[in-house]
Amino acid sequence: MERRTIGAAALAVGAVGLGCMPMSWAYSTSRQRGEESLRAVHRALDMGVTLLDTADMYGPFTNELLVGRVLKERRSDAFVSTKVGLLVGEQHIVANGRPGYVRRACDASLRRLQTDVIDLYQLHRADPEVPVEETWGAMAELVRAGKVRALGLCAVGARGGRRSGARLYDGTIRQLERVQQVFPVGAVQAELSVWSPEALRSLLPWCAARGVGFLAAMPLGNGFLTGTLTPGQGFEPDDLRARHPRFTAEMMAANQPIVAGLRRVAARHGEDVTPGQVALAWVLAQGSHVVPVPGAKRERWVVENAGAADLRLTHEDLAELGRLPAARGSWD
Repeated sequence: MERRTIGAAALAVGAVGLGCMPMSWAYSTSRQRGEESLRAVHRALDMGVTLLDTADMYGPFTNELLVGRVLKERRSDAFVSTKVGLLVGEQHIVANGRPGYVRRACDASLRRLQTDVIDLYQLHRADPEVPVEETWGAMAELVRAGKVRALGLCAVGARGGRRSGARLYDGTIRQLERVQQVFPVGAVQAELSVWSPEALRSLLPWCAARGVGFLAAMPLGNGFLTGTLTPGQGFEPDDLRARHPRFTAEMMAANQPIVAGLRRVAARHGEDVTPGQVALAWVLAQGSHVVPVPGAKRERWVVENAGAADLRLTHEDLAELGRLPAARGSWD
């Protein structure tokens, strides 16, 4: 599989990563199966999908424990990315960027992941009560201590702000400019997909100009771009899509032309090519520093997602995808 690097750290990863969150967090908990997820992670590594992306808040903690079971056997095969900065309560999530907490959280993640070093340690969200430079400085100390190899930042920006266009990621860029003065940013993680292309306007160019890797979160549009979801099918109450403004029955129906466009492009490349693979190939085409991180918890989806790395979209394909209608949500 093609190799890409995580920015300033020059750490190599596969062209497509694996988002481990759905294995124990945010998506249909009744369908989560630990052993099935373990098989999916092993299959990903077998196929050269080396980037395993998790966070201490997923579960919370159980996602790191699951990944750790794989790393205990196959640490040398994996590029491990986890996150710090968010605490999960019974009914809320709060940020904690205090340096002492960051140090303790890193040690706890290392234990759960059963490793002595984290390849990419990402700040999930900045704490509004703590200067981001202080949090980032504590994370930089972890690099100097040999516990972490590179640092990353997850983008801020709410879906409700999409009408602000290029300004959606202004807050993230300001944070990046500040922390870059403390210690180099190795990677930025933000949403990027055919139906959520906002990062192309300012955030992706910022990364490209500075040699910073870009991890494309939700490149399959929370599953919508795979074409496997049916308008009105409903979601379990704990599934994040049950409250997502693009997953009402009305909006899922309204956004079907996007899936139809992905199907048309897929058909030009062969009957075995899927809309989801086209969606991932579109993300890969946005730059050599871009690594899509689709979530998956079953082997079949891991295999399909990995196959997108071999799909080369033509100029005609990219032009057609660029003409797809903008996604609609319940705020429109």
